[in-house]
Order: sequence, then C-alpha cells, then structure tokens
Amino acid sequence: MLRKKEKQIVSDFEHRKADPAGPSEISEAYDLGEAETFGKLMLRMFRENKLSAVSLLVILLMILCTILAPVLTPYGETDMDLLNRLQPPSGDHWLGTDEGGRDVLTRLLYGSRVSLMVGIVPTLLSMVLGALLGVMAGYFGQWTDTVIMRLADIVLAFPSMLLAMVIMYTLGGGLFNVFLTLTLMNWGSVARIARSETLRLKKSEFVEAARSIGVSKWKIIFRHILPNCLPTLIVLFTLNVPAAILTESSLSFLGLGIQPPGASWGLMVNTGRQFLYNAPWLSFVPSAAIMVAVLSFNFLGDGLRDVLDPRLRKQ
Repeated sequence: MLRKKEKQIVSDFEHRKADPAGPSEISEAYDLGEAETFGKLMLRMFRENKLSAVSLLVILLMILCTILAPVLTPYGETDMDLLNRLQPPSGDHWLGTDEGGRDVLTRLLYGSRVSLMVGIVPTLLSMVLGALLGVMAGYFGQWTDTVIMRLADIVLAFPSMLLAMVIMYTLGGGLFNVFLTLTLMNWGSVARIARSETLRLKKSEFVEAARSIGVSKWKIIFRHILPNCLPTLIVLFTLNVPAAILTESSLSFLGLGIQPPGASWGLMVNTGRQFLYNAPWLSFVPSAAIMVAVLSFNFLGDGLRDVLDPRLRKQ
C-alpha cells in the first residue's frame, strides 16, 4: 500500500507542469518533458545535429570492425614476414607492413579492440563508482560528504598523466592495470558532478514528497536521484571515453601500457616513430585512427548534451 502511494505521489510531483505564475528554477531545469522518450530524443539529435549522427555511425562502424577483425583480414595479429618488412601500401597489404613484416591493417583492427575497450570499460567503471560516491556525498552530507570529497580532491590535485604514470610504474604494464589506473584517475571528477546534481535534486518537490511519506533514503537515491542524473552522466561518459583513449595511447607510447606483441594504437605509434622517414604510415595510420575516434566521441557528446540538457531544450 505504501509503495502504491509512494509511486502515485512522487509521479504527480515529477510530471506536474510548472506553475505559470511562478515556476521554480529546479523544476524548470529538470522537467524533461512527458512526451519525448529517449528514442525520440535520438531522432531529434539526428535531425538537428548531422555531425553527431555521423559520429555515432563512425563509432558503431569501429565497434563492428573490432568484432569482425578476423573476418576482415586474412592475416593474424602477430604473423611476421621478415622478407616483406616495411613494405608500402599495396594490394596485398592495404596499409603496408611494419618492421616485423606484420600487416598494419590487421594490427590496426586488433589494436582497436584494446583502445576502444580501454576507452569504454574503465570509463564505465569510473562513472559507476563516481556517481554512487557523488550521490552519497550530496544526499547524506556532513562527514560522508567531507570524506568523499576530500578523497576526490586528492585524486584531482595530481596531474592526470603524472598520476597514471606513477600507478603504472608501481603496478607494471598490462591491460588489467590500465583499467585500474584509468578508473582510479577519473572517478573524482564524476563524483563532483554527481554531487552537484544531487544537491539540486534533493531539494526538488518530488524528492520532498517521497521523503515526507517515509520513503527510505536509499530508495530515494536509486529511484529518484540517480535516474535524474543519467542525462548528465551519459554526456559525461561520451566525453570521458576519448580522454581515456588518449591516456592509454600516451601510456603505450611511453612503454607503460600494452606490451608487445599485443597491439594498441598508442603502441603502434611508438614503434613506428623510428621509421617516420622511410615508413611514415606506421605512425600516421594509428594516429589518424586515434584522432577519428576522439573526435567522434566528442561530437557525439556535444549532440547528446544538446538534446538531453533540459535548459538547452527549453531555449
């Protein structure tokens, strides 16, 4: 009975139209509209922002290529042919071969698995961790807020690249350590944003209504606070993925990330830089892939922000 009453009252407050005589700033900012579903918002983004639509297609194409890598190329990731090393692009090797005679296109496709996975998985983990801690800090306040935010301040006080290098030097190379490093690096900024959103939301009418009828704090957090933080977190996710890709590429370039004979775009740039004059494609091709991936995620994030941010939608 209490659950039905809770759903009815909170739903009334969440979907009630703002009072024309004096709408509150919070209700204006978070009234996302009853008619527009997420699918409709995506269709509107495709109509209004063609660059974001193209970026999403590029990202999906990259993901598809990583999945179908064994089908798209007849060569193996580590297949070496020393008699055909440093060959320029040709019909047999569309992007040439590297210093070990390995097909560059094959290395690029298999390297995209690592680079995209390193961009998406640690970002997702840091988003979950940062969002939970940020919402707890903003909702409970007092010592919980102090402890969590001071830990976030410590993480954010270090230059991100320097912190990543210290952690990787301590833990050593490898994919798991890269995941752990990027997660520890990025949760602090997510927690601060989630805390800011929570401080706004916990004073809104539907949260006050849930609290007044005795809904537990954890139910309020997971049913009403976190779902309303999702638009901001989705946009933040698309903007943090390219940052993670660049960090992994930098670590691999410095020899601290993915180790040979594995392939990642940053590692390919590092191994190809000594052949810039006689085989420039070894560094230019993975560099171009990094650039396209980073720009695509950034443009997609801009488009999602335009359709998910309620303050922009009301303009």
